[in-house]
Amino acid sequence: MKKQTLTVEQFYKDNSRVLGLRLIAGESGLKRIIREPTVNRPGLVLAGFTKYFARHRIQVIGAAEATFLKTLTPQEREKRYRLVLSFKVPCLVFGRSIQPDRLFLQMAEDADIAVFSCPLITMKFINLATIALENLFALRGTEMGSMVDILGVGVIIKGESGIGKSECVLALIERGYSLVSDDITRVALQDGKDVMGTSAELTRNLMEVRGIGIINVAMMFGVKSIRAEKRVDLVVSLRGWSEVPDVDRLGLEDEYVLILGTKVPHITIPVRPGRDIARLVEVAAFQTKLKASGHNPARELNDRLIAQMNDNRPA
Repeated sequence: MKKQTLTVEQFYKDNSRVLGLRLIAGESGLKRIIREPTVNRPGLVLAGFTKYFARHRIQVIGAAEATFLKTLTPQEREKRYRLVLSFKVPCLVFGRSIQPDRLFLQMAEDADIAVFSCPLITMKFINLATIALENLFALRGTEMGSMVDILGVGVIIKGESGIGKSECVLALIERGYSLVSDDITRVALQDGKDVMGTSAELTRNLMEVRGIGIINVAMMFGVKSIRAEKRVDLVVSLRGWSEVPDVDRLGLEDEYVLILGTKVPHITIPVRPGRDIARLVEVAAFQTKLKASGHNPARELNDRLIAQMNDNRPA
């Protein structure tokens, strides 16, 4: 589990197309670190008030700031430029395709601070950039196991090598469900609460089947059989029958595992010859969906038994 260290260069490469970013000065400042996953408008600093300035954020200059700067004398404008750049901010973005003057671009070059131009209106850029930053700053890690989307329920299937994970996943895909990742699932924490699973770019859409080799799931079963990303709703551990001596036959006790500090429902399925593991994982996913909607059959049965015992108790 690790928190991202984000550079201006990475933010630019990952989002230049979506945000329309164009580097216009300060290429030497692309290695600067962005320390906070949000965006700031430096209007107060340009007006001379520097207390509480969020200098660790990307700074955005829109029409209001640009118009204000035009009202200043050249000497005063240079003073305000120097003030903002003295804080060594990560980078500056000019919205609405506003073109800063040569003096500002030269001062940014000298301060090693990257300057970008963006065609979007300022608020739209702030909204999209904030979402992008939150994704880039999300906690990340890896989980050993394959992931499948079963009717909207994201299931990571774990187990020792040779236990039958690949056969189980393949059977689920044949039933119309979607593969998210094979063998290793990359996870990221979204909005501080949802664990999202995906595959490494190198192995996306591919799956290893023992005895056959690597198969392309999308080409073999169609595009409906793959999914790029899915929230992790359930973790299923496949274990040998003899390794699970005590099995909760009713399912009264909910079990969880921690992924990136978040509790995710977990069940253990004993494996032995003759058991349809794919069907059991499918039913476990359905059960998880049912519990999420407020229905727990095990508790309902328990409540009925207690009610019957109370009714049969002597007066």
